[in-house]
Amino acid sequence: MGLKHYSMGSWDMKTMFHCCLFIFFLGGLATLRFFRNNNLEAVLIISKVKVTDPTSTTTNINTSTPAFDDPRTLNIAPPSSTDSCDLFSGRWVHDNKSHYPLYKEHECPYLNGDLACLTYGRKDSKYQQWRWQPNDCDFPRFDGEAVVKRLRGKRLLFVGDSINRNQWDSMICMLQSSIPGKKEVNSKGLNGTLYSFRAHDYNISVDYYWAPMLVESNGDDPFDHRAHLRVIRSKAIEKHAKHWVDADVIIFNSCLWWRLPTVTLLKSAGSLMGAPNQVVEVIDSPRAYKMALETWSKWVHANINPSKTKLFYMGHTAAHAWATDWGGKKHETCYGETEPLMDYRFWEIGTDPNILRILESSLSKLKAKGVNVQMINITQLTQARRDAHPTIYRKLWRPFTEDEKKKPHSISDCAHWCLPGVPDIWNELLLAYIFPTTAIAYQ
Repeated sequence: MGLKHYSMGSWDMKTMFHCCLFIFFLGGLATLRFFRNNNLEAVLIISKVKVTDPTSTTTNINTSTPAFDDPRTLNIAPPSSTDSCDLFSGRWVHDNKSHYPLYKEHECPYLNGDLACLTYGRKDSKYQQWRWQPNDCDFPRFDGEAVVKRLRGKRLLFVGDSINRNQWDSMICMLQSSIPGKKEVNSKGLNGTLYSFRAHDYNISVDYYWAPMLVESNGDDPFDHRAHLRVIRSKAIEKHAKHWVDADVIIFNSCLWWRLPTVTLLKSAGSLMGAPNQVVEVIDSPRAYKMALETWSKWVHANINPSKTKLFYMGHTAAHAWATDWGGKKHETCYGETEPLMDYRFWEIGTDPNILRILESSLSKLKAKGVNVQMINITQLTQARRDAHPTIYRKLWRPFTEDEKKKPHSISDCAHWCLPGVPDIWNELLLAYIFPTTAIAYQ
């Protein structure tokens, strides 16, 4: 039996072709309308979208189950990701209407006088009104009541230098008005190295531990140390670290004290504050930083249970101590600056890329061993904020001399940050990783 051959006229072929094109066009319109409506709806309800954590069944601390949501189920990507939301690449947008500042100086009874710039004489307040806007997406804005609810029964611990103390002050001021009942800040009797904000009715602790170089150093006494000499015992960390083990969230930082070009390694027994016949070696700061991070990494790997404790490391922050960096005059600093820099390629001379590469490498090696320390990469976003430092507007532990008053640039603090201000943004970004319960809205 032969095969049957079917043929079709040219008019029928054209008709079918045109019909197919028309149907395809209608289908495309319907698909485009569907995705447009759903994307718009997703942006509108962004603050209401939540991700359920199937492993979390209680708000109390429980070492047998994860204490927080599993980030693998969420739409927040690590800062190194190029195919999802990078929260740390963006720009500063002036916003004095919707959200900022998050609190007022006089509303926070725990605010350190070193950071209360308006209280101590600063006249302009525009530095409080800038919003960080990522390039391709947005992140959840601060909701104090929601954060407090999820912090019940938990301990947050900031570990590091005075920049981390700055951020700790910010976090307390952001949270305290949303916490009813008894709350207080006290020192836990360790010569001023450990401070704790306690909300008793919620069993919340937000603590700060002073360890400016993470390992043991001659800066371990927060009140008695030399500003221009760094001495470390690079393999010794337990004196500090024994106070960190029971935290649910630990936020590390160490940047200011590594900005000097050299560090002295103490290679023999004896006091870090100096003694006769000690064996020491002077090395460059990046090499010393790497040694300190190796010791810190070994401790983290050996002592932290990643299913119980979330770990973060804050990126290094800018210090605007040289106005020549942005075209200013020689011998001038951030004093008198009232606007951010709008050149987002700006990089101040004191932020060492070698130090940052060492940090990134250390975190990558830990991750390969199963311990994820999330970097909150605030380095670039702080570069622009020359306007947001205390300068001379801070609590003084002694009055300025007449000569100092004539040279305000020489006595200006251009390393720390006024509050409310830039550290509040750091904490908003940090909280987006600690409690990632809302989706990211893509612009």
